[in-house]
Amino acid sequence: VVLDHGKLQTLRYFLVGSNPAETKYRVLKIDRTEPKDLVIIDDKHVYTQQEVRELLGRLDLGNRTKIGQKGSSGLSRAVSAFGVVGFVRFLEGYYIVLITKRRKMADIGGHAIYKIEDTNMIYIPNDSVRVTHPDEARYLRIFQNVDLSSNFYFSYSYDLSHSLQYNLTVLRMPLETLKTETTQTRQESFDIFEDEGLSTQGGSGVFGICSKPYEKYVWNGKLLDAVKNTVHRDWLLYIIHGFCGQSKLLIYGRPIYVTLIARRSSKFAGTRFLKRGANCEGDVANEVETEQILYDASVMSFSAGSYSSYVQVRGSVPLYWSQDISTMMPKPPITLDQADPFAHVAALHFDQMLQRFGSPIIILNLVKEREKRKHERILSEELVAAVTYLNQFLPPEHAIIYIPWDMAKYTKSKLCNVLDRLNVIAESVVKKTGFFVNRPDSYCSILRPDEKWNELGGYVVSTGRLQTGVLRTNCVDCLDRTNTAQFMVGKCALAYQLYSLGLIDKPNLQFDTDAVRLFEELYEDHGDTLSLQYGGSQLVHRVKTYRKIAPWTQHSKDIMQTLSRYYSNAFSDADRQDSINLFLGVFKPTEGKPHLWELPTDFYLHHKNTLSLSQTRRSYTYWWTTGVLKHLPLPFDEVTCAENRCKLTVKKFHKYEEEIDIHNEFFRPYELSSFDETFCLAMTNSTRDFMPKNVGIDPSPFTVRKPDETGKSVLGNKSNREETVLQRKTAASAPPPPSEEAVSSSSEDDSGTDKEDEGAVSQRSTPVKVTDTGDNTKITENVVQSTKDVYGLNLSDVPSEDDLTIYARFVQLGQSQHKQDKSSQQFCSKHHLDRVINLIPISSFSQDNIYEVQPPRSDRKSIEIFHAHIQAGRGNMQPLGKDDFLMYREYIRNRYM
Repeated sequence: VVLDHGKLQTLRYFLVGSNPAETKYRVLKIDRTEPKDLVIIDDKHVYTQQEVRELLGRLDLGNRTKIGQKGSSGLSRAVSAFGVVGFVRFLEGYYIVLITKRRKMADIGGHAIYKIEDTNMIYIPNDSVRVTHPDEARYLRIFQNVDLSSNFYFSYSYDLSHSLQYNLTVLRMPLETLKTETTQTRQESFDIFEDEGLSTQGGSGVFGICSKPYEKYVWNGKLLDAVKNTVHRDWLLYIIHGFCGQSKLLIYGRPIYVTLIARRSSKFAGTRFLKRGANCEGDVANEVETEQILYDASVMSFSAGSYSSYVQVRGSVPLYWSQDISTMMPKPPITLDQADPFAHVAALHFDQMLQRFGSPIIILNLVKEREKRKHERILSEELVAAVTYLNQFLPPEHAIIYIPWDMAKYTKSKLCNVLDRLNVIAESVVKKTGFFVNRPDSYCSILRPDEKWNELGGYVVSTGRLQTGVLRTNCVDCLDRTNTAQFMVGKCALAYQLYSLGLIDKPNLQFDTDAVRLFEELYEDHGDTLSLQYGGSQLVHRVKTYRKIAPWTQHSKDIMQTLSRYYSNAFSDADRQDSINLFLGVFKPTEGKPHLWELPTDFYLHHKNTLSLSQTRRSYTYWWTTGVLKHLPLPFDEVTCAENRCKLTVKKFHKYEEEIDIHNEFFRPYELSSFDETFCLAMTNSTRDFMPKNVGIDPSPFTVRKPDETGKSVLGNKSNREETVLQRKTAASAPPPPSEEAVSSSSEDDSGTDKEDEGAVSQRSTPVKVTDTGDNTKITENVVQSTKDVYGLNLSDVPSEDDLTIYARFVQLGQSQHKQDKSSQQFCSKHHLDRVINLIPISSFSQDNIYEVQPPRSDRKSIEIFHAHIQAGRGNMQPLGKDDFLMYREYIRNRYM
């Protein structure tokens, strides 16, 4: 941002923005003489570095107080920033909100995702025209209570408001259907090379597609409304709120990035007890869309790489209900605020989900079913009635699936394993919805398909698979129980994703492996972050709590988190709710009307039908949007139709433009960088952070390990290593000890399906203590590591006859021209290898030999290029073609103009 000085005071701001390579610039002029209006001028011109320097130089020279005086400058830098969050006005003039610090959090196909670390608010009107108001400072303080440095994310080139499936589906949309929708006939800036070679048929022109963001998950939409229609879209930076984390899973050196993105809804947003249920438009409280993205980082391109994603949703029960917090009770009573016999609110909510996700919609309801005093069960009964009513009008194949499961009851029971039962539910859910992958099934999967793979749902297309439908999980708060259930479903989906990319041979992952530990840590960070945003504290019950392996110290932490949550709900939630209402534009300060802090309730702000009646009345039977049913199970938002095409913008690029050069965008060859600061090396790594440091340990991230063998507990201590080896030896020969899980597997009928896969393995890996404590140290010192411990496999003393045969044949290949001496003939005859003498060449070379090969043959074009290179070295240049001229002109234009 550059400050433009007039003769006496600052009259205007100039906002100068550039691309990452600093070769293209845009300039905004902001007038500061208007006390309450926002006047922004965008000339829509793209400047080169030289042009923008000349422009700023002329402005600096023309606005000095005395011409020729060097001491006073006409321009001064106000602040440097990474993006514009938006413009906001309370009772005086406008403020501009700028991102001044950022941190890279993830990378998806070369597109960087950043977290906002710090922001700066600058008041635009000049002091000479400022009209002061006594309540302005209080509104500013409330607005700044929304900490933008806490879990707000943005990306310059990737649409974070949409799922990966939507973004890649739009990219594959046929170009012919979009040509008629192109809104730009020419480049917006004058370009001397614009019309040269920009033909769509075999030329150097490239079409790019840009879609509108999904407004529900954009948090600065209202802040950008004032300038959305006046400035170029490159200035508009949409931010999301929630969570973003990424870890690297190394599979024998092959980097696989596991990314978790949570998008919190900006509709009906708020804190725990103040926002419950749904509003009149079908938006529910604490609605979060969680997407797990898996891709092979060795190939960066979206078109050539392998990408997979799975989406699930959490959200409050879609009914009119609330809890009265004035009683100061830990669990305030649940009350149904309005009767809704035709499930109007639930219909609006599920209609939104059908449009975005398709069918089937699966509801996993985790609230309590049996209670002494009717509390949570009120919601279950009402939700069952609503789903039953809505399903009678839907076709049976697209009906809403309702799964009730009292997770709290199962947790208290000593005979039940909660996670085993959740694993059964997760398997059935993932089989119904499928998942997204952008590559077709591998040949080995077609040749030897897994039993589970054949039962997988979703929608199969020529380019891969699409997820159709979504799992919607809820408890009362949608925090602790919901996060554990989502983790189990995500773990099941992760196994299918890894299998689809050809990384594991069966779609099954077990606990106590490096891959699942890495994924569990991501999900716990995800749950803690969302719980702090909505409930005011971190998670109280974690995955380890439900596995019943949490240490005793965890109980005291749980009590502290409960107290922290209670304190936050009782004393600070009201102020946070006011800040969210002001930030999202739900409340707009107006002169002569009650202030935000004077309102007795914000109910009418979120329920618009209390202020005005809707002119259109929705049908009680045909409760879905027109056109949605016709395309099911596919989501309506992803199909090719006129309504969706109007949301897309098509722009023509030159194929050498930096804007679409993902290589330069990712590797930044124009910047000085160091390995220590490289994001891909600093991120969480399965090998460095989770794999044991012992020599000879199987490096596979899918090997089951004991908890005390993880990389975070074994730090290379010699005694620890030896004890671990001894424990592994004794545990391998000892029978599994009886445990609660063993009892539960025999008594729980519907949770014994996957016992052999998960529960039994974790039981067998339980370490057995050595009883003889006196000789323990002697035994530990004299332990000789077996070949199994050192190399990961048993080496027998004498190789088998088949192995000797293979080895002898390999030795025979090494003999030049297949000549044999007498000793080798005796060796071969001894082992019945007379047939080795007449070997048939197995390669394309005439001499099948490890010492002699034929030189490779080059084609004519390669030889011509080589000869041209030799001639150029001697000073004999070849005549340049049209493509060479285009490339050189593009280089000159980007570099010097």
